Amino acid sequence: MPASPVTITSYNMHKGMSALNRKVQLNRMAEELKGLNSDVLFLQEVQGLHMERSSRFSEFPDRPHYDVLGEHLDFHRSYGKNAVYPERHHGNAILSHLPIDTRHNLDITVNKMEQRGMLHCEVLPEGWETPLVCLCAHLNLREPDRAKQYRAIFEYVSRHISSDSPLVIAGDFNDWRQKSALSLGKALNLEEVFVDQQGKRPKTFPARMPLLSLDRVYTRNLEILDTQIHNSTNWQKLSDHLPLSVKFKPKLP
Repeated sequence: MPASPVTITSYNMHKGMSALNRKVQLNRMAEELKGLNSDVLFLQEVQGLHMERSSRFSEFPDRPHYDVLGEHLDFHRSYGKNAVYPERHHGNAILSHLPIDTRHNLDITVNKMEQRGMLHCEVLPEGWETPLVCLCAHLNLREPDRAKQYRAIFEYVSRHISSDSPLVIAGDFNDWRQKSALSLGKALNLEEVFVDQQGKRPKTFPARMPLLSLDRVYTRNLEILDTQIHNSTNWQKLSDHLPLSVKFKPKLP
């Protein structure tokens, strides 16, 4: 049986809120994500618990947002808690119509102001000989902090991920100066998908008028079939980030 192509989407969903935190957008996000027909979702800033109950947040369900999205899409889900507050927490999530094998949630926090992580899951698409390794990451705003986080990611991948495994690392890298993420890609022999396929990094932030390239998709041992930045009006009115999608299949030896 030939290996089925897989489409992944990476999206910082801003805790289910609009860009300026004025409106709950969770249900609309669920509808738009469903319309993409992606196989695996790499999500950042996913609310683990409901926010403090008030009239402002009355539209939020009393359930984790990854469960709300998972039920709406009929997807399996995995969640890695990163940032913890008195009444809530948020982190990264991986959702997929394929069964998910959750391996680890790597803590890459380097200061108390920004609690960050990288969620490691694996899925086995139809016809694939080996599982697809999925790493969903959210990095710090300050470049010196990100440099430490790249080292932690490099060490983790080098120790725990086979060099032959099909691999995707995707998420919000916050690399607005487009400097330090390049070193991670080179060190791990990764393809920076949008640079290699389109010659430039897509601008994903702020969603209504994108000026900065913050979101990344890196791959290894995969043949890229298609790339897309979702910048329609619908997406511009949701989170403060735009989502990225990549379609691929295993690279032949």
